[in-house]
Amino acid sequence: MAASELYTKCARVWIPDAEEVWKSAELTKDYKNGDPSLQLMLEDGTSLEHKLDPKTKNLPYLRNPDILVGENDLTALSYLHEPAVLHNLKVRFVDSKLIYTYCGIVLVAINPYETLPIYGSDIINAYSGQNMGDMDPHIFAVAEEAYKQMARDERNQSIIVSGESGAGKTVSAKYAMRYFATVSGSASEANVEEKVLASNPIMEAIGNAKTTRNDNSSRFGKYIEIGFDTRFRIIGANMRTYLLEKSRVVFQADEERNYHIFYQLCASSHLPEFKTLKLSSANDFLYTRQGRSPVIDGVDDTKELCTTRNAFTLLGINESYQMGLFQVLAAILHLGNVEIKDRDSDSSVIPPNNRHLTAFCDLVGVTYQDMSQWLCHRKLKTATETYIKTIPRLQATNARDALSKHIYAKLFNWIVEHVNKALITNVKQHSFIGVLDIYGFETFEINSFEQFCINYANEKLQQQFNMHVFKLEQEEYMKEQIPWTLIDFYDNQPCINLIEAKMGVLDLLDEECKMPKGSDDSWAQKLYNTHLKTCSLFEKPRMSNRAFIIQHFADKVEYQCDGFLAKNKDTVNEEQINVLKASKKFDLLVELFQDEEKATSPTGQVQGTGGRTRLSIKPDKSREKSSKEHKKTVGCQFRNSLQMLMETLNATTPHYVRCIKPNDFKLAFTFDPKRAVQQLRACGVLETIRISAAGFPSRWTYQEFFSRYRVLMKQKDVLPDKKMTCRNVLEKLVQDQDKYQFGKTKIFFRAGQVAYLEKLRADKLRAACIRIQKTIRCWLARKKYLRKRSAAITIQRYTRGYQARCLAKFMRRTQAATIIQKYQRMYVEKKRYRQKQAAALAMQTILRAYMARQKYQALLREHKAVIIQKRVRGWLARCWYKRCLVSIVYLQCCIRRMRARRELKKLKIEARSVEHFKKLNKGMENKIMQLQRRIDEQSKENRTVNERLIGLESSYTAETERMRGDLNRLRGVEEEAKNKTNQVTSLLEELERLRKELSATQQEKKTIEDWAQTYRDEMEKMVSELKDQNGSLKKEKDDLNRLIQEQSQQMTEKMARAIAQETQQLETDLNEERSRYQNLLTEHLRLEEKYDDLKEEMVSSNVSKPGHRRTDSTHSSNESEYTYNSEYAELEEGSRAAEDVTRGIDTSLTLKLQKRLTELEQEKQSLRNELENKEEQFQRARARDDAEFKKARGAELEYESLKRQELESENKKLKHNLAEMRQSLLGDAAAGAGAPGSPAYKVLLEQLNASCEELDVRKEEVLILRSQLVSQKEAMHHKDEKETMTEPSVYAEDVSKLKDADELKQACIGLKDTNRLLEHQVQTQRRTYENEVEALRGELQNVKEENNRQQQLLAQNLQLPPEARIEASLQHEITRLTNENLDLMEQLEKQDRTIRKLKKQLKVYSKRIGEMGAGQTEGQTSPGQMVEEPIHPVNIPRREKDFQGMLEYKKEDELKLVKNLILELKPRGVAVNLIPGLPAYILFMCLRHADYVNDDQKVRTLLTSTINSIKKILKKRGDDFETVSFWLANTCRFLHCLKQYSGDEAFMKHNTSRQNEHCLSNFDLAEYRQVISDLAIQIYQQLIKCMENILQPMIVSGMLEHETIQGVSGVKPTGLRKRTSSIADEGTYTLDSILRQLSAFHSTMCQHGTDPELIKQVVKQQFYIIGAVTLNNLLLRKDMCSWSKGMQIRYNVSQLEEWLRDKGLMTCGAKETLEPLIQAAQLLQVKKKTDEDAEAICSMCLALTTAQIVKVLNLYTPVNEFEERVSVAFIRTIQTRLRDRCESPQLLMDTKMIYPVTFPFSPSSLALETIQIPSSLNLAFLTRV
Repeated sequence: MAASELYTKCARVWIPDAEEVWKSAELTKDYKNGDPSLQLMLEDGTSLEHKLDPKTKNLPYLRNPDILVGENDLTALSYLHEPAVLHNLKVRFVDSKLIYTYCGIVLVAINPYETLPIYGSDIINAYSGQNMGDMDPHIFAVAEEAYKQMARDERNQSIIVSGESGAGKTVSAKYAMRYFATVSGSASEANVEEKVLASNPIMEAIGNAKTTRNDNSSRFGKYIEIGFDTRFRIIGANMRTYLLEKSRVVFQADEERNYHIFYQLCASSHLPEFKTLKLSSANDFLYTRQGRSPVIDGVDDTKELCTTRNAFTLLGINESYQMGLFQVLAAILHLGNVEIKDRDSDSSVIPPNNRHLTAFCDLVGVTYQDMSQWLCHRKLKTATETYIKTIPRLQATNARDALSKHIYAKLFNWIVEHVNKALITNVKQHSFIGVLDIYGFETFEINSFEQFCINYANEKLQQQFNMHVFKLEQEEYMKEQIPWTLIDFYDNQPCINLIEAKMGVLDLLDEECKMPKGSDDSWAQKLYNTHLKTCSLFEKPRMSNRAFIIQHFADKVEYQCDGFLAKNKDTVNEEQINVLKASKKFDLLVELFQDEEKATSPTGQVQGTGGRTRLSIKPDKSREKSSKEHKKTVGCQFRNSLQMLMETLNATTPHYVRCIKPNDFKLAFTFDPKRAVQQLRACGVLETIRISAAGFPSRWTYQEFFSRYRVLMKQKDVLPDKKMTCRNVLEKLVQDQDKYQFGKTKIFFRAGQVAYLEKLRADKLRAACIRIQKTIRCWLARKKYLRKRSAAITIQRYTRGYQARCLAKFMRRTQAATIIQKYQRMYVEKKRYRQKQAAALAMQTILRAYMARQKYQALLREHKAVIIQKRVRGWLARCWYKRCLVSIVYLQCCIRRMRARRELKKLKIEARSVEHFKKLNKGMENKIMQLQRRIDEQSKENRTVNERLIGLESSYTAETERMRGDLNRLRGVEEEAKNKTNQVTSLLEELERLRKELSATQQEKKTIEDWAQTYRDEMEKMVSELKDQNGSLKKEKDDLNRLIQEQSQQMTEKMARAIAQETQQLETDLNEERSRYQNLLTEHLRLEEKYDDLKEEMVSSNVSKPGHRRTDSTHSSNESEYTYNSEYAELEEGSRAAEDVTRGIDTSLTLKLQKRLTELEQEKQSLRNELENKEEQFQRARARDDAEFKKARGAELEYESLKRQELESENKKLKHNLAEMRQSLLGDAAAGAGAPGSPAYKVLLEQLNASCEELDVRKEEVLILRSQLVSQKEAMHHKDEKETMTEPSVYAEDVSKLKDADELKQACIGLKDTNRLLEHQVQTQRRTYENEVEALRGELQNVKEENNRQQQLLAQNLQLPPEARIEASLQHEITRLTNENLDLMEQLEKQDRTIRKLKKQLKVYSKRIGEMGAGQTEGQTSPGQMVEEPIHPVNIPRREKDFQGMLEYKKEDELKLVKNLILELKPRGVAVNLIPGLPAYILFMCLRHADYVNDDQKVRTLLTSTINSIKKILKKRGDDFETVSFWLANTCRFLHCLKQYSGDEAFMKHNTSRQNEHCLSNFDLAEYRQVISDLAIQIYQQLIKCMENILQPMIVSGMLEHETIQGVSGVKPTGLRKRTSSIADEGTYTLDSILRQLSAFHSTMCQHGTDPELIKQVVKQQFYIIGAVTLNNLLLRKDMCSWSKGMQIRYNVSQLEEWLRDKGLMTCGAKETLEPLIQAAQLLQVKKKTDEDAEAICSMCLALTTAQIVKVLNLYTPVNEFEERVSVAFIRTIQTRLRDRCESPQLLMDTKMIYPVTFPFSPSSLALETIQIPSSLNLAFLTRV
């Protein structure tokens, strides 16, 4: 597309303007080729015809689209030219208050003349580690880029800061050095970074002064090299200075000052230590009053001197040297006040006793006579003689001033030398970053030698800058494989040659200085003769012969030749120097002037760090001859030093900062276009733009181009290959292929092509908007039509409804009248019918009553006769039945007694046989079953009979009641009829009397009604009056009540507010105090780690013997409070020596340890012997008791015991067989062959049932035998203990004496017990069988479910792509293995418990077998002797040992305990599968045992070892989140255990009675609880740091840069410094990454058993970090402040809230921490035009500070043309409304802030005695107690 085609109607252009440099205008008519002019309209509405140059026909510059205005990088502009750059800088500076802007590789910094809050530590932290293009332009971004490139590329860096005086060069350099000092830190404890920063106030005091352009102007150039070690920490620095302006010491122009140090001394002259300097006000001295402006507004010179003195002290210059420096400076001031008078025309004289000269001599320690003589005389040397010549007053004054300048220059060099010495360290320098703060291009009305040198230096720097920019541009083209075409750029080498080449300006100046009679005029003539005709850059002024003009790269400068030679020679009277050297009293002065060849020049040779050699501008004094002719001039020195500086810069990677002065009046945020464009031309910014614009300035990646211009593509144009898609689209949109080039990763565009594409895109979007508007308007019109149609229909409906209702009302009235008539007629007929019916009923009633009475009398007589007959017949039948029953029972009793006696004899004979027991059991069982059946049948018959009887009784009762009721009713009716007959007559009489009374009463009623009417009227009147009064009273009452309620409500609200405020204040104070305390803990931990590191270094440096080494002490600061006692310290030393942790132990300590060890061993041996003696005594006593007990047994039970033993052995065998069969059944089921229904399963089930039946039979036999034994034991208790039980006949006789009834009763009771036991056993076996079957079915169901799940997973995986399929399968496999691992661990623990239980049973059985074996052996050796065995009752399960929840360990095992449980325990391994908090429980159980045995030493050492070990593991693996989380959970659990079992009632509320028994009994560990609480706080803070380190890289990318809602935000053109793309590439963090990481944190903490309240605090801190980092980056990134980005942020925040809701953490306060971010996002989306919008913003953004709100509004940038910028007036309105807010002026949120943590008490319900220690922990040496 041709450039002329862009000049269409409404296109905007820039035209030149005398006042504003460039002015914006809009075309009112299309331009056509050949038109001589353009029709324009200015912004103020003025029409203008702009004529084109008839020769060049150059069209005016086009203006960039509005969405590109205000860009961070000038190279991002579509049209790169001077007006676009100037306008962009103005918009950013004036409207957005942004002082920094990128221009390719250059940072343009505009001086705001106002203090801005953008240089704090929070801003430094925000820029640290960020890419240069990812944040808004800033000096910190340049510093970070230099620091990062130094570390990455292993190459030295330079930051070149240049600009006019007052542009802010010194401040920019100062902030760059502050950044390095903050982010890198020092490599030693010498605080090198503080010293580097402390050099700034010193150099400003002695090298800066107030000028007309700047209150703190640097009057010298300096290059500071900041050295770094291999870890890139500051180790030192070195400073070089250039061209100090010495003339300022003796002369200042109007409104200027001398160097600051002089005014600081004068302002502090009242201090006692400065009395000897004899100073006074600055207006009293010539050297400080010439500028007539001794005071700078807002600067306190007294405070500045204090700052300077503190800096001197920090750099190692002591008080004596400082006072010496101040003496020299005061002497200079006094020397300037020495008045020299004329003696005659050729001589001068100083009056005797001159006060200032006397003060000067006293201060420097020289004689008054010598100084006064050589101030007015000079020495001339010839080849043979020496003359002393007087000099006139003017020369004497110049000599005095030259001496002052020389002294100050020497002093300046001495200070620089000592500052460098203070900044040098002995650590080898690995790399450095240089900061060059040098004067910019200067041009004044009168330009002299200083301006010439300054402009010469800027020519050299500009040449280096041009070459670097050209080189970078060439590298970029070659990297992208773009055809390289030579770009023409300005080369200022001819100007440099004019100055420094042979026969150049400097060369001719030096030559003229060597001439005896050289002068400025003769030098000027030589310049004219040499260069006027040969060099086009050199010109002669028309009206002067003592000046010359040089065409610099920035502008033409006219230099006045006066003073060039004198300043270049820089001569001083040698005799005056000799007088100063001869000072006897002032050593510092002598040090300044003696051995001048060794004195350090402004950039003298100083041995730097790392073996590097500093550059020097001084000549080699060793080769200097004594004659002045061979001394190097100032110009020569400056040329050499500048050449060395350029070599240094060329050896480094440069970074450029160009400072711009916006106006000459120091007005805040005021932009003067003329001054700005002049500096832009001078500093090379426009040259950078011109070089970029000459090629392809606009560069896009393929992905960015596709995302931005996707709207210009059709669906068929979109290909899978983005590169090919972009190529095809560009070929269609831009016909001229020279306008763009395709690189490897980017598309390169010529200037203006991006604007053309933006125009096409805007047109396409505008057409789409019109279509959307058309559709919406159609929809709105149709909606309006439908609404009107609906309204008409509604009106019609209601009208018709009204008419229908009227008709219905008429019909209802007609129907109602008909119904009323019907009911009236019906009523009359019904009344007549009822009268007739009543008469008939009365007659019928009387007749039926008479007949009923007759019938009732007959029935009553018959019923009574039947009753009498029934009773008599029943009595006769009962008498006969009773006689028969008595006879039958008597006969049965006789027969049964006879049979029972026979059966008893038979039972006595067969009492001891097993067959008997079997038959007895079988018979009794049959009998019991028969009896049970009979009882059931009888009970069933009884229930049937009872039910029948109950039914008959109920029917009889009901019939009786009915008949009785009828009888009573009939009697009542009869009596009522009689009474009514008697009452008829009386009623008639009464009726007549009542009629008479009625007539009288009617008369009275009429009278009373009249009176009542009168009374009613009066009363109504009275009531109305009372009501009125009552209403008024009620109203007053209501008003009073309302007033009282309002007052009470106000008082209540006031009290509530006061209480709430007080409560909030107390909570705030508490949180602040807690935060302060926790910060102190953090600082304490940091100092402790620092101490350990220093100890390591000291120990490693002090190692002298090869066989010894020192390690870190594991003791924390807690050991100072809770120290080991001497015994444990000795034992610990011995144990640590056994672990090869060797320490230096002296001989006395070794002997003491050996002696103590011997005593302990002896004591241990004595205790062991005593214990063995006690055990032997106990065994002997126990054996004696057993023997006596065995003698008391009877031989009669020998046979029963042997039989019982046989049965028990048989029972064990059956149990064993049953266990084997069950195991085989389980094995088959696990193998898959034992599924229900299979043949193997049925066979095994039948075998199992048969075994169960046989086992039941055996159990019945054992139980019967044991019941008999129990009964025998009870019978034996009635006998005398001394009787022998060897005779069975005695026992038989006793048994025979029992009565038959008692025997049968006892046998029946025994059988019932046996039956109950048998039923219990059967039910137990049935339940066991059912449980086993259910378990097998459950396993089968689990297998089926697992199979289905596998099939579903396989089907899902087949639908996924290959990469996702592999990831999903891996994830599933990991889950499956984890579940299997957990199941196996549970099975292992169950097997461990089973093994322990079986071992205990085995011990019991082995003990029984031993006892049985011993009894049998005794029986065999002496069969006739009484062998007694203990009588075993029914088998009762053995109760396990009752543990007390303690663990016992030996003292020597303490280190092993700590090692296995803390140091070597890995949370990701075995610890994950343990009970949460198991290490804490184990440690507490060990502590309980130490408390139980009252061993204070053991308690102290265990707690201290635990604390130190946790600290050690955290120091070793403090960056592992799982480790820190694991030990935070266990430390908190340990702390809760200490509280729960402390014995305090406050902590025992939720304990069980068993847990209360486990409380500590001997020690109060409240102090240790505080120590452990502090440890938990430290672990919590370490956990937060771990999370922050993990989340930090994700937050900005996931919350801001990634487009969660694709297509909402467009990609704007970017400049040379590309930002991070918002398109999710591989490896880019997204919001899902953050959510996954948060879920991982949450699951890990839950898995470790962290308290829920603590998890809430951690999540709150996580969300605060996310919100703070996101908001800080939003405030520092202009490209993120747009409407679409606000939508993205709000969506991301909603996802975070959804995550909180899923985890049940909405009440933890995490959502509130995101409130500033939410309000910032809302601020980006709300309207920002009217005052109502401003009010809404002020009421909405309560969580944002005023600075943050204004910053967001300033940064708000439209992404599309349809959005509008925020006006400056609106921002001022916001500032006005928010003026009264009381808040901190801080811009960024503190990302390092950690909320104070609390540990709410959380008791555990886990019983300590139930805790099992897994074998995987290797803690077998612990014993449960």
